[in-house]
Amino acid sequence: MPMGHTATAQAGSGGLTATEHRLANGLRVVLSEDHLTPVAAVCLWYDVGSRHEVEGRTGLAHLFEHLMFQGSKQVQGNGHFELVQGAGGSLNGTTSFERTNYFETMPAHQLELALWLEADRMGSLLAALDDESMENQRDVVKNERRQRYDNVPYGTAFEKLTALSYPAGHPYHHTPIGSMADLDAATLEDARNFFRTYYAPNNAVLSIVGDIDPEQALAWVEKYFGSIPSHDGKQPPRDGTLPEIIGEQLREVVEEEVPARALMAAYRLPHDGTRECDAADIALTVLGGGESSRLHNRLVRRDRTAVAAGFGLLRLAGAPSLGWLDVKTSGGVEVPDIEAAVDEELARFAAEGPTPEEMERAQAQLEREWLDRLGTVAGRADELCRYAVLFGDPQLALTAVQRVLDVTAEEVRAVAQARLRPDNRAVLVYEPTGTDHSDQEEEGADQ
Repeated sequence: MPMGHTATAQAGSGGLTATEHRLANGLRVVLSEDHLTPVAAVCLWYDVGSRHEVEGRTGLAHLFEHLMFQGSKQVQGNGHFELVQGAGGSLNGTTSFERTNYFETMPAHQLELALWLEADRMGSLLAALDDESMENQRDVVKNERRQRYDNVPYGTAFEKLTALSYPAGHPYHHTPIGSMADLDAATLEDARNFFRTYYAPNNAVLSIVGDIDPEQALAWVEKYFGSIPSHDGKQPPRDGTLPEIIGEQLREVVEEEVPARALMAAYRLPHDGTRECDAADIALTVLGGGESSRLHNRLVRRDRTAVAAGFGLLRLAGAPSLGWLDVKTSGGVEVPDIEAAVDEELARFAAEGPTPEEMERAQAQLEREWLDRLGTVAGRADELCRYAVLFGDPQLALTAVQRVLDVTAEEVRAVAQARLRPDNRAVLVYEPTGTDHSDQEEEGADQ
């Protein structure tokens, strides 16, 4: 049977507990009981994302996420979806820079089915992977790229700002969607090698949360996953370390058919898992987290120069995180006017820091978001996996709220002063095509 330890509620965990176990083949298992509702969540994180890819083969991690739903040895075609949904469950998978995850939420009495399905494709996907499924999902991913990136207003902003923020050759320079050329170039053998390297039990964390019997759940995990062999061929991801400050303002102007001018920017911020990152999260919440934020009040309510203004945090563990600014202008307002107002607000915040009321409101907002995540079996399962894969300790998920509440106003001011500067950002300016901007009247500024 798997090795493990008993659950103890940590200070600041809100009474939530989790136990950790490890199979002989290296699979890490995290269990968290929650008998409030008769449901169970299964979440499986593989330690592979776009940061593990090499030049010329971008998009493989995301392509493989799709291939995992194309059948395995015992489950043909779309059977994974059909079996889970037929049992009253829901499921999906996603890919990011740092991981690929798969998850199901099931009626509690259908937990064994979800575990069997995940084990079958971890252990036997290669038996079903062929040219037909490869071509099918290659086309699906290419179409997804068209729909979400290439053919929607501002759709390539994330890709462009990421490429600006991280230099060429950096493991985070490209986004998980990959390029059309690389998707076309991927071969069946590339996919098979990718699976052998990364889809091994010793490169994964499995969490099970909800109305479960821990002993029975572990017995099923051992039964279905225990015989899958480990694999030792994985290379660590390339180093994502960068200086704390970019040192200059990087800038690109994009002329496209978009509904309004836009100012977008990415600021280089501390790595996820640090106290400084939590302080940055509070700073961005005060500045741009909702309708009570400083930028919304200044640009949308007071000046009426923007229809939307937001500032959020993209947390990253293997590279500097990014502070993501997104402002859509009103009417004929020019981007330099918006940019000057943003810089004025950031400079004031760096000098003065948040007020006590702003600190209380921002911490309460982040606390609510965290509790919303941990309060659902699916959200907690995902966070337990995240902290296990990225930081080595799933228990950190249960105390994340307290760490945010422990941050001081001075720490928030300090990170803003050090990082939210013009010489520490990549800027993307969108200019609509087909309009004579010099004669454009300021119509619709109050919309």
